[in-house]
Amino acid sequence: MSLAEETKQTSPTEEELHRRLDNILPLIEERAAEAEKQGYLTDDVVEALRKAGIYTMIFPKEVGGAELLPVEAMRIAERIAYVHGSTGWCTIVNNMEGTSMALYIEDEGINEVFRERPDITIAGNGVPRGFARRVDGGYMIRGKWAYASAVQHAEWIHTGCFVVDDDGEMIMLESGQPKIIICHHPRETIELLGNWDVLGLRATGSFDYTLMGADELFVPDHMLYDFNIGAPRRGGPQGALGLAGYSAWAHTGWAVGVGRRVLDELVKVIVERRDPFGLSKDSASFKFQFAQAEAKYRAARAMAYETWESVSDACAAGQKPSLEQMTMVKLSLRHIHDVISEVSTFAHRHARGASLHNTPMQRVYRDIHAGTQHILMADQIVEECGRAMLGLPGEGASWTVFGVAG
Repeated sequence: MSLAEETKQTSPTEEELHRRLDNILPLIEERAAEAEKQGYLTDDVVEALRKAGIYTMIFPKEVGGAELLPVEAMRIAERIAYVHGSTGWCTIVNNMEGTSMALYIEDEGINEVFRERPDITIAGNGVPRGFARRVDGGYMIRGKWAYASAVQHAEWIHTGCFVVDDDGEMIMLESGQPKIIICHHPRETIELLGNWDVLGLRATGSFDYTLMGADELFVPDHMLYDFNIGAPRRGGPQGALGLAGYSAWAHTGWAVGVGRRVLDELVKVIVERRDPFGLSKDSASFKFQFAQAEAKYRAARAMAYETWESVSDACAAGQKPSLEQMTMVKLSLRHIHDVISEVSTFAHRHARGASLHNTPMQRVYRDIHAGTQHILMADQIVEECGRAMLGLPGEGASWTVFGVAG
């Protein structure tokens, strides 16, 4: 029996992963300050999450993952992000990028990547910043890429490239969009550019990178896939979520966790604080605004979970998520980020200096406003949500990462 077959038969359930996480969360909290200082997660935290199966909780069972339904995995991601935003971020990145690779690359690539064990680590940036030209058996890629979250512990790199012709001109699809491919190559093929000096998510180590010692790198066909690929090669029904769905799942689960933490940290500050105006907890204005902030956060969280429960129910029934469901996936992603940005700013201002110091409250405030910078929060994607909700796309239209095709 192969390692993947053995793991497939013994995949942990959501309940088991929560039990394992109970033992890891204190370590994550304990190591958070050290990770923030050095700019990436500590080795023991990464090893604990990998060993517990949490770094591969949505990987297909064919490669040894737990293949949880999205809403099940989101509850776990939320708990980790609550304790430490950067650890939650690295967890969702490994799951999203590793799952999409496992779904879409050819069998030869799967055998290469997963030949020793299922708990591989992966980082990089699928947003195209480099270029790829066609050669026999694959592509030659070149460029410089940004935001390779969790790259310090990565074994494989996930890299997006615009496809160009022999003259270096981008190849365009019938839709008018450029052709993009996602390439996978070993960690030793890149070098980091050492520029991760940022406001928030400091412990994600999201460095820029380029190729190591060469202008171009050959990536064989079996280690890449088309950015707009349709049906997955393997995995359960949730594999139909594709890059569009799994990327939204990742950032939604992260956001609900850090959003809850910032409001909880504000309570710790407010309840005992007295200033020249009296006890802060006695302020009618503050109590009114805090209740509003709680309502906004809880409503946004409820919208996110309602959306992903609907998607997960469809997947459990063997159905492909509908255009309407995918539209809500995209809309709830942006909405939860808008809300946590608003409530964290409220918390920061009313803490009156408490979040200026190097505390969990400051860290969460910074992390939230780093998370809102992601390209998945672009206004153009919300415009596409509006287009879909108005019924404007044609028959058979479907979501891609950045919009509705059709």
